[in-house]
Amino acid sequence: MNIFVAGATGVIGRELVRLLVERGETVTGMTRSASRRGVIEQLGARSVVADAFDAEAVHRAVAAAEPDVVVHEMTALTHLGAPRNLHRDFAQTSRLRTEGTDILLAASQAVGVPRFIAQSYCGYLPATHGPLIVPEDEPLDPRLAGALAGVFEALQYLETAVTGASSTVGIVLRYGGFYGPGTTLSRRPPGAHTELVRKRRFPIIGNGAGIWSFIHVEDAARATVAAIDRAERGIYHICDDEPAPVREWLPELAAALGARPPFRVPRWLGRLAAGEAAVIVSTEVSGASNAKARRELRWEPVYRSWREGFRRGLG
Repeated sequence: MNIFVAGATGVIGRELVRLLVERGETVTGMTRSASRRGVIEQLGARSVVADAFDAEAVHRAVAAAEPDVVVHEMTALTHLGAPRNLHRDFAQTSRLRTEGTDILLAASQAVGVPRFIAQSYCGYLPATHGPLIVPEDEPLDPRLAGALAGVFEALQYLETAVTGASSTVGIVLRYGGFYGPGTTLSRRPPGAHTELVRKRRFPIIGNGAGIWSFIHVEDAARATVAAIDRAERGIYHICDDEPAPVREWLPELAAALGARPPFRVPRWLGRLAAGEAAVIVSTEVSGASNAKARRELRWEPVYRSWREGFRRGLG
């Protein structure tokens, strides 16, 4: 196949390009920076430079590649900081998920690309009857976004635009929280969240009952390859087999990093220190079931649980 990857120098983009080239696909990777072309070319792919918000440049790039599949992995999450600043840190990524999605999707439809795959996130799944593990037919819940309403709205916009596209098969992959080399949860170099855990600045807030879903970045890339081959229109959860509450996985992450156990703080203090959004994801969200991806994509994660992944896969 001929595959166009937008966001090819990002954490998952690089791994996806590598896997696709290794199995003999023709891959074109798009990056916004000429200085990053070498990253793509060293992986054995073609490179193209285009600003995601320049509709004419994106159209030219997609048209020249003549792809069978376009994969949208564009984010701008290199410099994540404190929880209270996440709305600011996510601003560019939210724009890529709205305006950037519109431009890339329009370019793909204009040249008749049959399949379009886009990255989303499964961290805003509702806990209607207490934290649960839920399938894809459970919609993202805006109440769980708190001060990150703009982040949620961008995800919702992307999912609606992609799955509702009329002239291409639109596929959305709701990834779990990434960990592994190059992510915010990496050992070397230390990611932003790794450093917070090591410094005991990532506490368990309240009851710590919010259920998080994780995925190693290499497993996420392998699932994306499977989606290129087999996915039907719709949404897929790409996460491991063991979503778990914060009070369970966070101490084990600290232990894997050789750090002291996390502090436990009441909701009011967590809200004061980190904001309402941090309290919500620590206490109220549901986990994601990967049953559909396993069944329909014939995919399974190498790291079936974050327990093994945190011990062996942080990099």
